[in-house]
Amino acid sequence: MAIKQHSTHDEKETARLAAELAREAPFPGLVFLRGPLGSGKSVFARSFIRTLTGNPAEEVPSPTFTLVQTYDTPRGTIWHFDLYRLERPEDVYELGWEDALSEGLVLVEWPEKLGPRAPRPALDIHIAADQNKGDSRVIEIRTPL
Repeated sequence: MAIKQHSTHDEKETARLAAELAREAPFPGLVFLRGPLGSGKSVFARSFIRTLTGNPAEEVPSPTFTLVQTYDTPRGTIWHFDLYRLERPEDVYELGWEDALSEGLVLVEWPEKLGPRAPRPALDIHIAADQNKGDSRVIEIRTPL
């Protein structure tokens, strides 16, 4: 596994990094976003999705309550899952999980909620606040070799 670490100083830098990664995203593919509440996963996801749709004004609400949102892009469908409220790992199948894995790019916030059902991601992104540095983030990107 290859690991790259980045530091961002504010939300704009986090969004720029997400846009760079989106341009290289595999279709179909799987991207996991990990990090505690408030770490910047939604900022990252929003920029990632807007880059792939080609629409910087794309409305990208957090799917915290709907659990999944889809977006059409020139490369295929993006399935954005937020599994924070998922009660049991097997409940993911009620959200179109199998369809998502077979046809598009799957972006998952809170992938640990999948438990043993979590497939190996193409990109595994860990976001954490950089202690005592305001909006700074440490973003670790893990890719399979």
